[in-house]
Order: sequence, then C-alpha cells, then structure tokens
Amino acid sequence: MPLEIVTIPCLSDNYAYLAHDPATGATAVVDVPEAAPVEAALAERGWRLSDILITHHHQDHVGGVEALRDAHGARVVGAAADAHRLPPLDLALGDGDSISIGAATGRVLDVSGHTVGHIAYHFPDSGVVFTADSLMALGCGRVFEGTPEMMWASLSKLAALPPETLVCSGHEYTAANGRFALTIEPENAALRARVAEVAVLRAEGRPTVPSRLSEELATNPFLRAGQDAVKRGVGMEGAPDADVFAEVRARKDRF
Repeated sequence: MPLEIVTIPCLSDNYAYLAHDPATGATAVVDVPEAAPVEAALAERGWRLSDILITHHHQDHVGGVEALRDAHGARVVGAAADAHRLPPLDLALGDGDSISIGAATGRVLDVSGHTVGHIAYHFPDSGVVFTADSLMALGCGRVFEGTPEMMWASLSKLAALPPETLVCSGHEYTAANGRFALTIEPENAALRARVAEVAVLRAEGRPTVPSRLSEELATNPFLRAGQDAVKRGVGMEGAPDADVFAEVRARKDRF
C-alpha cells in the first residue's frame, strides 16, 4: 500500500509532510518547522508519530523537532554528514542508504547545494520524493553552501526519477518562482498555464505543493537548464548545462 501524504502549512511559508503507512500505522513527519501544526494534523487523524525525517539543518526545517521527539518518542533520522548541526539523531544516513516508514522502504539521496549535507527521501513504491529546499515547485533553493555545479548535479539526480513522482518541497514560493520562470521562457505554453493555475490555487488559499516531477520537467527553468529554449533565454546557446544553471540561479538571486 502506498504511503498516505498530508501537506501541513507551517510558519509563514513552510511545509511539513506526514507520510503514513496504512499497513502498519507508522507515521513519519518530514521536517518540522514548528510542532503545533504537526500535532494538530496527527490528532485530527488519530495517527501515532513513529519517525521524524530531517532534510537539512536550517532552523525553519528543524525548529519543532525536539518538541515532537519529547512528546512522541519518535525516531529522529537525518544526514550523517550534517549530524554535527542537526538535533541529535537516532539514525544517521548517507546517499544510497535505505529508510523505512513501517513497511514502506525508501532511499536517501544526497542533494547538496542549498546546504552541504542536504538529503532527500525517495519512496519509489509510493511514487513520492521529499526534496525540501533542493528541487522546489517551479524553482530550487538558493545555493548557500555548495556550488552551482553541485546543485545542478543534485537536480539532475532528482530529474532522473520517474516523471510521475510526487515532489514534496519545503516552501510556498511557487507564485514568485513562476513570475521569474516567465522571464526565462515567456513562450513556454505549459509554464504559462501552470502560472495561471498557481494563481487560482493561491487565491483560494490552497497549497501549490506537492507537484509532479513531469510538471517540473516541463516548466521549471532550473531543471530545464539543459534545454535549448532555456539556453536561448539566457543567451547561452551551446554552453554547458551546469553553466546555464548557474546563470539562471544568479538571475533568480537578483530577481
């Protein structure tokens, strides 16, 4: 049985995710910007928290970890490479390692770039990947600690997942990301349609995440740095893909 995913708005523009295994009753939360909304979502469904999965060390992703651990005795999982600046881990993992939520088995992906040691969690049988601030809806995280080449390698790794994969990212930045994306590919019909759809969702107060990887491959300029249309959009026809990504990221940083 696939994991049941619940999107939980937190803080001003963050998201946490519950991943519930119906077969065993195990429930994980991926990132904890704050504890109260997670507690409310668990109580509403009568679920018990078994695991806390951390993607990276930033406070807006770990701020509620200790409170949830204390309240539920949940296992805390994170990157071994980042353990020195994460809340204490019960299980430290690296790229390619397995992770389980009840009977559901996933794989850890090193997606460093936004931070060094940032990881994603891919559960192939459930068709879902938790990407936090690596691949985002119509965007990607700022490259704070890594290099553009590192971030491009991480995004390329995520782009290679099955197109139907559900991408659970960490922030409600999609509308702003869409406005930027249109400056790179103004003639992309799929992008224009998606931006219009995002506007409707936000007007109704609804989240724009998760998204499908297929949507990102068709509309996200950061994933599309290898496409001729994006290269033309930044005046870099024939340039290496990683260099084009770096230019797109630099333009977004100034946008």
